[in-house]
Amino acid sequence: MSVIVDTFIAPPCRDEIDILWQDEHLLLINKPSGLLSLSGKNPQNRDSVHHRLVQTYPDCTLVHRLDFGTSGLMVIARNKAINAALCRQFSQRTVSKTYSALLCGHLADDEGTVDAPIANDPALFPLMSICPDHGKPARSRYRAIARFYQGAELPLTRVELFPETGRTHQLRIHCQQLGHPILGCDLYGGLEMPGAKSARRLMLHASGLDFVHPVSAEVINARHAAPF
Repeated sequence: MSVIVDTFIAPPCRDEIDILWQDEHLLLINKPSGLLSLSGKNPQNRDSVHHRLVQTYPDCTLVHRLDFGTSGLMVIARNKAINAALCRQFSQRTVSKTYSALLCGHLADDEGTVDAPIANDPALFPLMSICPDHGKPARSRYRAIARFYQGAELPLTRVELFPETGRTHQLRIHCQQLGHPILGCDLYGGLEMPGAKSARRLMLHASGLDFVHPVSAEVINARHAAPF
């Protein structure tokens, strides 16, 4: 049996969590890039979204996570009952998520779909892999918003990404599968093009989150523009 050893130590994150909206049941926040969603086992990785929020909201729990380098919208439950109700929406795939990203290179198509199963291989940790035989189903849609150049040598495409499943690293590995990794992605080729190493962060931001409020039954259409 393979034992996965995570040696990652998160550098300090000086950026604050923005509380975008709240009521007695839940919070909508903007997570900064460079902050863990949950604290790691290593004491040096204690700082996280959850660790910070429980100081003010002692009963809060995470309904979903964003990767360390990803910024953007998260919904936080303020008690266990709300957590269970929101988790049901996520598991039933009734929550709609939109991400904004900068991809390396110019996409040929204006829109499309990547349908590629993703597998967790301990031998490749922390990388995930595309595996038709053993991977879990994973599907993402994309839409090109603009094609441009950063400086003289780095072609980029601004896109919106719509994950229909929620696998680990799904958008990052699906964009790599397209041949256009997300700029700043250190795991899936987003630093390999000339000029890409200057990227200050992973250029992936959770910009839209649509769900139903578990108590009021109001449809929540949360939006937060990408900072890049």
